[in-house]
Amino acid sequence: MFEIILKIALLGISISILGLVYRIIKGPSIHDRVIALDAIGINLIALIALTSIVLDTSAFLEAILLLGILSFIGTVAFAKFLERGEIIERDRNL
Repeated sequence: MFEIILKIALLGISISILGLVYRIIKGPSIHDRVIALDAIGINLIALIALTSIVLDTSAFLEAILLLGILSFIGTVAFAKFLERGEIIERDRNL
């Protein structure tokens, strides 16, 4: 029973990722696209975690941590770019 629930969850998350890819391509604004990219990162973490449970291994835990860090940094960079128009501020007084 647990295996069936895990496979249904994997299928649901995969369908969710496909829907988010559509939102990235078709999104009405850049803000929607950034939110979709962040949600894809979260769903990929869940997908890897469920795959790790199905395969009964802990080999994917480092990948989950790395993907979480990269997703967070990417979201912060996109938010800063949308707010200020640049990611790395340079001192222009020099």
